[in-house]
Amino acid sequence: MKCKLVPISAFGKIVTGKTPDTKNKSYIGNKYLFITPNELHDGFMIDSTERKLSIEGLESIVNNTVKQGIHILVGCIGWDMGNVGIVEGKCAFNQQINAITDISDDYNPYYIYYLLSGKKELFRKVAGVTRTPILNKSSFENIEVPVLEKREQDKIAWLLTSVDKKISINKKQINTLESMAKTLYDYWFVQFDFPDTNGKPYKTSGGKMEWNETLSREIPAGWEVDNLFRIASYVNGLACQKYRPQDEEESLPVIKIREMHEGIKSDTERVSANIPLENIIYDGDILFSWSATLEIQYWTGGKAGLNQHIFKVIPSEDIPKEYVYHQLKEYIVNFVKIAEARKTTMGHITQDHLKFSRIVIPPYEVLRRFEERMKPIHKQMVKCNQENRKLIYLRDFLLPMLMNGQVTFRQ
Repeated sequence: MKCKLVPISAFGKIVTGKTPDTKNKSYIGNKYLFITPNELHDGFMIDSTERKLSIEGLESIVNNTVKQGIHILVGCIGWDMGNVGIVEGKCAFNQQINAITDISDDYNPYYIYYLLSGKKELFRKVAGVTRTPILNKSSFENIEVPVLEKREQDKIAWLLTSVDKKISINKKQINTLESMAKTLYDYWFVQFDFPDTNGKPYKTSGGKMEWNETLSREIPAGWEVDNLFRIASYVNGLACQKYRPQDEEESLPVIKIREMHEGIKSDTERVSANIPLENIIYDGDILFSWSATLEIQYWTGGKAGLNQHIFKVIPSEDIPKEYVYHQLKEYIVNFVKIAEARKTTMGHITQDHLKFSRIVIPPYEVLRRFEERMKPIHKQMVKCNQENRKLIYLRDFLLPMLMNGQVTFRQ
């Protein structure tokens, strides 16, 4: 297959985004997506954003927006430049993003998305090494990339979008399951309407409540109040540079915060498989990133070594994993407030923060029934995540070979 070099400007019109006046509250609304580099991190289709604009907000920056059709968005400022996403329809985006819109019929827009997704290093090279790398509109649109003929573009786009659509379906299912699980947790342990012995909601049905001075609220009679150390132990990861694998030695991928978000990559650091057993993680383990970011998740990326700044959370013998997972996710809000009050970055939770936490701990029978309800939901969440990890690996493995013609297929 033959490739030809073409400038990015040949794909369509290039538009640099803009942020509307943040002081004008009427510009904030729920009509149009307002995309920032954060929304580009997950790649593929962008159908929701943290912020949205009103009609007035979009009109205030109309020359820096895109209209109907499919558009390719590329982050062009900062050390995470080169993240790419796709969006359909009229929307806005900030000044850190360049969009390719009004895409020519000579090019498949999804093929362009996948092609540019593999050009991070090229973008950074063109931007140069500066304190804040910037790839301006002129430099961006003049970058030349190798492009296959349209028939091959269409085949590649069909294959890779089939994979990404399945990933998107799984993500939506995971979000739905997470929402269901959170609703159940809140119902049982925030509103205290867990099923009583007659199957009726405890508090609403007149279950006995007692005032707790520590929490300054009523809790069900007979429930304990303790800290997060009561429900789990927290094993910090290793300074993995001390455990570099020797030649021919079996190794494991090192899980840092990036891998928690994006999964294991081809450039993921490796560590000796002979690290302490407590620092090895498996699918279904609970991870708690406590530095730079605050996040709780089930790990689903396979056997790996855990880097420092992330706890492996090991539930206490009498406490179900499902309760520990949701209790920690619920308590993260308090840790964020502590960090904000100290005017620090979002993370860096210490052992003292865990010791000073205060939570309710239900009787074993309530926890056991909660585990029975939650286990199938969590099992399905883990299964969907595992499938996505495999699909992402397959897509990322095939993408460069499809783009340079090493691999072809019949549609």
